[in-house]
Amino acid sequence: MDIVLIGGLWLDGSAWDDVVPELTALGHRPVPVTLPGQGDGAASATLDDQLAAVLAAVDAAAGKPLVVGHSAASTLAWMAVDARPEKVGKVALVGGFPTPYGRAYADHFPIEDGTVPFPGWAVFEGPDAADLDEQARERFVAAAVAVPETVARGVVRLTDERRFDVPVVVVCPEFSPAEAEEWVAGGESPELARVAHLEYVDLDSGHWPMVTRPRELARVLAKAAGS
Repeated sequence: MDIVLIGGLWLDGSAWDDVVPELTALGHRPVPVTLPGQGDGAASATLDDQLAAVLAAVDAAAGKPLVVGHSAASTLAWMAVDARPEKVGKVALVGGFPTPYGRAYADHFPIEDGTVPFPGWAVFEGPDAADLDEQARERFVAAAVAVPETVARGVVRLTDERRFDVPVVVVCPEFSPAEAEEWVAGGESPELARVAHLEYVDLDSGHWPMVTRPRELARVLAKAAGS
């Protein structure tokens, strides 16, 4: 199966470099997406531009792909499902939940000179970054791409209720499946609360398992693709 991989804030397509060979070895065709404004050299981009890049990958895929969204890009993956409910076979959300209709895509970090730079590790201390050693943190910061304000403040639009019929796997890295299920049941993710086929999968890692647990993440995604 083709597996479309979308990294979260500050990540370009190379974030999946250690996951790609693992997925390939498991018999799948990984398709990492470098989002406009996040590694393609463009000075600016909009949320619509990023969605268009994801949809291009979905449309070019063989059959019905698994679309994987990490962190904030869980919303991009969900927007792609909304735009192509008949084309996407399944969606996997890694460490993130879809932003509801009418809300800003990712406006919870400071904006500086029209972009959202990586804010430093202080805001991620604890379970998010506990498995990143100093060397890994340095590599992450060196590769981080400031996200255009026009992406972060872009408004999420969802129009096709057929999205709720597409199966969803919530991959739980720095939180547990029980916690995620409780959050959804408590109304913290109104989109996921309406999904007909929803599954929670544990992954013992921090917020960036493609960096710290690429083999384990690949196995989880391969299992999701094959089920």
